[in-house]
Amino acid sequence: MAMQIDIQSNGLVLTDNLRAYVKRRLQFALGWTLTRRLVVWLSDINGPRGGRDKRCKIQVSLPNGRKTVLIEDTEEDLYAAIDRAAERADRAVSRQLARRRGFTHEKLVTAAPERDNER
Repeated sequence: MAMQIDIQSNGLVLTDNLRAYVKRRLQFALGWTLTRRLVVWLSDINGPRGGRDKRCKIQVSLPNGRKTVLIEDTEEDLYAAIDRAAERADRAVSRQLARRRGFTHEKLVTAAPERDNER
């Protein structure tokens, strides 16, 4: 099943090139996760006043009822904000999935010695 990426913008024009860049960048960063749905919000906080105000916010809905990961990054350049948010989302999803696996693994390791003692 393909990953669904919903992109919304506020205060800036969402061009076809920008839309394609966001999809390509997120497929590269998060395509391994089996995530079915991503929501991306792109915004220009200060409008024409300028400054470090281009925001990219990414919401990753993890499969099987796991937590939702929400990442936000603000930079002067929108493409830099997208890149950085995608990298951070990749790391956050990896951590979230590792915690889940780690918790299960710890339970199995803890339970195994008890069974050996009973024999």
